[in-house]
Amino acid sequence: MYAHIKSKLDNGDLVILDGGTGTDIQRRGVKMDSDVWCAEANLTHPDVVRAVHDDYIKVGAEVITANTYASAPLMFNAHGRDADLIETDTVAMRVAREAADAAGRPVCVAGSISVMRPMTRGTDDFDLSYTWDDDTVRRLFDAKAANLKACGADMLIMEMMRDIKFSSWAVEAAVNTGLPVWVGIAVERTGDGTLAGVNHPEQLLESIVKELTRFNPDACLIMHSPIDTILVGLEIISANWPGPTGAYPVAGEFTLPDCQFVEIAPADFAVAAESWRAAGAQIVGGCCGVTPDHIAALSTMRN
Repeated sequence: MYAHIKSKLDNGDLVILDGGTGTDIQRRGVKMDSDVWCAEANLTHPDVVRAVHDDYIKVGAEVITANTYASAPLMFNAHGRDADLIETDTVAMRVAREAADAAGRPVCVAGSISVMRPMTRGTDDFDLSYTWDDDTVRRLFDAKAANLKACGADMLIMEMMRDIKFSSWAVEAAVNTGLPVWVGIAVERTGDGTLAGVNHPEQLLESIVKELTRFNPDACLIMHSPIDTILVGLEIISANWPGPTGAYPVAGEFTLPDCQFVEIAPADFAVAAESWRAAGAQIVGGCCGVTPDHIAALSTMRN
């Protein structure tokens, strides 16, 4: 299925990604878990997860992201739930695959991998009391990536990469599966306005791009980042890497267990996306807080 997406990227065409999966599950009334956010929904509300995928497909998404972002290897390991991660990801991939197969047109299913760790309650900061040795981290990412491949992922999206150490190990594990890999980097502004990885003000975006693209991913994107950082972020990626770029920003603020939404009109979101496309982005979508209505607005964009 990825051959269709690759052909579009090779031709310089636009690819429409979906919006926020976890936050749309939340919008539909599913209670978010205080430890692993939306991951539990795969087991408790698979029908709702399926409905989210269906709705993104209906409005034009060409890539849907399985609900496997929150089933982060480090997060689940910290809570002693390695086996549960495999189970929840298997269900998430099955639900996403069913939605894609019923679409009646080519729709690519992406397995999502994140470097999320337990966070301090009421913040988006990591709880630094949790630590792992390097070999354990690599083993956990390898197991996550291998299971997503075994469950039928067409590709892998590395979501909210934000540092050099953990993110590089995650990307390496994904690339080693042989599946196509998109790297999504999450940024925020430092005190002087420079873009750096989220929660890592000492690691500038330029350094992260150089490190993660050495694994030769199929695309590099700015994701889970404020809309006003996207154009600068795309410029930095393009200055340091020649491959396809993209953007899927956040429209909300995440503090476990719920995302606080920041409303942006779908038409305004599409106007912003036109500027990303003009800056060379070939992949456009959204993450937390971005809904099917926003993706419907993107689907009218010109190539």
